[in-house]
This record gives sequence, structure tokens and C-alpha cells, in this order.
Amino acid sequence: MRKQYDFSQSRKNPYAAQLKKPVTIRLDEDSIFYFKSMADETGIPYQSLINLCLKDCASSGKKLNLAWK
Repeated sequence: MRKQYDFSQSRKNPYAAQLKKPVTIRLDEDSIFYFKSMADETGIPYQSLINLCLKDCASSGKKLNLAWK
């Protein structure tokens, strides 16, 4: 290893803004079971599947129909 490195030509990580942010949410057991079973079928971690589902809803502008009876 060198004693000193030159970072004068370095630049910020262009992907830093795309990093995931950890959050805590409460999900019902049925939803967790659904995504965990999908994870077993696809080999994709269930948290990634939840993220993909939420990302799809957000990008397509899907809105939940809340009609209370």
C-alpha cells in the first residue's frame, strides 16, 4: 500500500442517490406470508419483492380505492 493517495481527481459516487434507505413498517402476517412464498418460488428475497411491488405502484401511479361502507 502507498503511504499517501491522491484524491484530487476523484468524484462523488453517481449511484449514492439510488441507495436504499432502511425503514420500519408493520405488515400483516398474510402479506408477509404471500411475499415469502413468492420469494421461495422465484429465489428473490421477499424484501426485494415488496420493494419491486411498491416501486411498480409508484411508477405507474396506482392509487388505492378506499371506499368505506
